[in-house]
Amino acid sequence: MALVYRSGPAVEPVSLAEAKAHLRLETSSDDALVTSLIITSRLHIEASLGLALTAQEWTLVLDAWPAMGVVNIPMRPVSAVSAVRVRKADGSPVVVDPGTYVLEGAGIPPRLMPVAGAWPNPERGIAGIEIDFTAGFGAAAASVPEPVRQALKLLVAHWYEHRDPIEIGDPATAIPAAVSALLAPYAVVRL
Repeated sequence: MALVYRSGPAVEPVSLAEAKAHLRLETSSDDALVTSLIITSRLHIEASLGLALTAQEWTLVLDAWPAMGVVNIPMRPVSAVSAVRVRKADGSPVVVDPGTYVLEGAGIPPRLMPVAGAWPNPERGIAGIEIDFTAGFGAAAASVPEPVRQALKLLVAHWYEHRDPIEIGDPATAIPAAVSALLAPYAVVRL
């Protein structure tokens, strides 16, 4: 299984102006740094929680269908599946009729399943199945839950204030507890 990032979000969950207001910055001298910290903070939160914050395009590549036919998508939430393709032996794609499957995109994990019967088998043994989907809370920054946006602003502020190279394991490198607390309701509990 491979997860391929096709296109990033059109907007970040927190704008440069919001981050600067949070940091109490009035000049533009650090705009490039703050912009990079917004992106880095978003990527950190997304990777930590298996979330996509604002709408982004992904492709899930599988070798074979799961035994029970239900495909668990390792990114959440999923708002739409734009295409499901199986590959012929020569590598050419065959698009699966969208009426033959259903998405439960808000689940943990999001799931894609055939409506009736089974999925069509790919002829190619490796990377024979491709599922294109859109993940994220929505296309606008305002669609991201406010606690997540606040955690992102706190993380930007933390990294803005701690720019010096420090040793791994130094307490100054730890993510602030307030960030972790704000993100806790969005974490998947693993047993």
